[in-house]
Amino acid sequence: MRKIVFVTGNKGKFREAKEILAAKDIEVIQNNEGYPELQEDDLEPIAAFGAEWAAQRLGMPVMVDDSGLFIRALNGFPGPYSAFVEKNLGNKKVLKLMEDEKDRTATFKSVIGYCEPGKEAEVFTGTVEGTISFEERGTGGFGYDPIFDYNGKTFGELGSKEKNRVSHRRRALDKFFMWLD
Repeated sequence: MRKIVFVTGNKGKFREAKEILAAKDIEVIQNNEGYPELQEDDLEPIAAFGAEWAAQRLGMPVMVDDSGLFIRALNGFPGPYSAFVEKNLGNKKVLKLMEDEKDRTATFKSVIGYCEPGKEAEVFTGTVEGTISFEERGTGGFGYDPIFDYNGKTFGELGSKEKNRVSHRRRALDKFFMWLD
């Protein structure tokens, strides 16, 4: 069984990745010490830098996941600042920002950075299109899941099995699996 250290303090991300990776006979070990995050407009360089930094520091194969919610009416905000915005403003204030917006289109994006010590990072991007709901719905998931509507249900309403089948993280991890093979 292959072992990979997943560097994240986000329990929800870890739980989802662990469930998805277990199906590919990959054991995931969590390291929540974090890594320095670049201030960038795109997630790919953030994930690549974080994976390389963590692989050198830990001396093991590592993966990181930098994810973001990109809302069209807000010019892609919160994007790479999604974790900061979710922590400091939360879903209710994001919904407040969207009150008068007719275009509620949003993209959830996940970038998996994978690196082995002494090598350059590989990045794998997954996206899923949806809309911002008018209110929080559902008790599942974490972060923006209760306000991200995918085909009539929020990620908070889908349940982990269904969400893990269609999510941005799943799509990024599927690309990672193809690369591993």
